[in-house]
Amino acid sequence: MRYTYYTQGTCSSQIDFEIDENGVIGDVIFTGGCHGNLQAISVLLRGMKATEAVKKLRGIRCGYKNTSCPDQMAQALTQALDNK
Repeated sequence: MRYTYYTQGTCSSQIDFEIDENGVIGDVIFTGGCHGNLQAISVLLRGMKATEAVKKLRGIRCGYKNTSCPDQMAQALTQALDNK
């Protein structure tokens, strides 16, 4: 299933991603933000179980901010899993 998540508190504004019926992450596309870093995160997440990604990404902070693009990804995945 395909999801769109609108981020809060980060340079990226949106995350579009897929989770298959087995809970595995497919394509991940960040809009805005640090392009190179977010491309890397997208590649690393592809094929990973969403629950495992949440454990790894939750709570990561960006500088002085209370969140980060990876933390927002964890929140997006959590929301998607809760609504399945």
